[in-house]
Amino acid sequence: MEKSEFKELKEQLLSTKKNGYDILDAAGRAAMEDYCAGYKRFLDAGKTERLCAAEAVRLAEEAGYRPYSRGMLLKAGDKVYVRNRGKAVMLAHIGEKPLDQGIQLAAAHIDSPRLDLKPNPLYEDSELAYFKTHYYGGIRKYQWVTIPLALHGVVILKDGTKVTVRVGEEEGEPRLVITDLLPHLGAAQNKKPLAEAVPGETLNLLLGSEPVGGEEESGRVKLAVMKLLHEKYGIVEDDLSSAELEAVPAVKACDIGLDRSLIGAYGHDDRVCAYAALRALLDLEETPAKTAVCILADKEEIGSDGVTGMQSAAFDTFIEDLCAAQGAPLRACFEKSFCLSADVTAAYDPNFPDVFEKRNESQLNYGVGLCKYTGARGKSGASDADAETVAYVRRLFDQAGVIWQISELGKVDAGGGGTVAMYMANRNIATLDAGVPVLSMHAPFETVAKLDCYETYKGMKAVFQARSWRED
Repeated sequence: MEKSEFKELKEQLLSTKKNGYDILDAAGRAAMEDYCAGYKRFLDAGKTERLCAAEAVRLAEEAGYRPYSRGMLLKAGDKVYVRNRGKAVMLAHIGEKPLDQGIQLAAAHIDSPRLDLKPNPLYEDSELAYFKTHYYGGIRKYQWVTIPLALHGVVILKDGTKVTVRVGEEEGEPRLVITDLLPHLGAAQNKKPLAEAVPGETLNLLLGSEPVGGEEESGRVKLAVMKLLHEKYGIVEDDLSSAELEAVPAVKACDIGLDRSLIGAYGHDDRVCAYAALRALLDLEETPAKTAVCILADKEEIGSDGVTGMQSAAFDTFIEDLCAAQGAPLRACFEKSFCLSADVTAAYDPNFPDVFEKRNESQLNYGVGLCKYTGARGKSGASDADAETVAYVRRLFDQAGVIWQISELGKVDAGGGGTVAMYMANRNIATLDAGVPVLSMHAPFETVAKLDCYETYKGMKAVFQARSWRED
């Protein structure tokens, strides 16, 4: 076989995976940087699911979206949203085709691993005041000690008044911290497995050390801290039982690397995909053929349960209300719908090659990762998209010039993880996972590639702009 024939046959038959920077032109790079600048602002504004939902609504209203109320008359081109209890958001851009022809949907989540305050959190020990925490989601506990932390959330007073708490984000504000054992006395700790070296009950936020009152009194530091909280927020200790207060890293999103090709921040999982889905919907310049829907859900990190999670009936109710206005059965809408389950995937990390199966892992700068199935080991907890659905997305992305790659979440027996995909698939919606590859996933400071962020946005937009589904 001639060398030229071999090359031609190779290009024709074998996969030619390319680094995205070998494909992206100068205009694409400029658009990528502009998009990522907006994403970093979104991250800094949305450190919690409540803040994320509020920022999403703000951006949506800027783009012409209005609150939806049941029974509202809607026509093609209308833009509406529903905020679910301040912690999740559903948005719809009504399309030209009736809803019995289905919707084009992107579903992401806006909750991230963190430390929640316990219902009775405040205590004093050895004249130091602390808040006790209960970690939320899958964290590696040792990563959360000795880093500066901020406190966000709400306290609902007995009379129903809502008080917003925000400490540690602005320059000059005090931060909180969880202390760790010094290496000089850490011999026994060093022998423990990572998962046991820092017990969950030691993740206590240090609040202060200055006492009030006379030296004969007890609980003086705890009282001093409560006095400060009362002066600033008007709350008393009993109010903490009806509070949602979250400790998150007190860091800003920033460029990483001497070439500035990466973004480091808290909460990439899954706000990097949530922003891509939201921004793609808001940037639609024309009325879509099918109604385009974006859902930003809560509670994914703990199983998607609860009234604001993806297993809640809130999503079904929203779409059913839209269908009712057109006389379309919800089940008819779902069976002709497509969902991109927009969640992150693990990027191959050459520092830890033993847990990755390199031929099937996503890499930084190779674009949005398509994941046919997630789950653990024998695909437990996965929707496992069929071949037709994967082919549909391949075709959409190729037609839109989206850089994409196939991905898995580590070696088969190494562990695994899930997304909201199975909950959408259980509704009889054809679903495929797709998202941004992440280094240090679930850490207080995660890293993603700008190129992958931008390509994910382009992929979401291609889904919303699609004129048909495979069975049309």
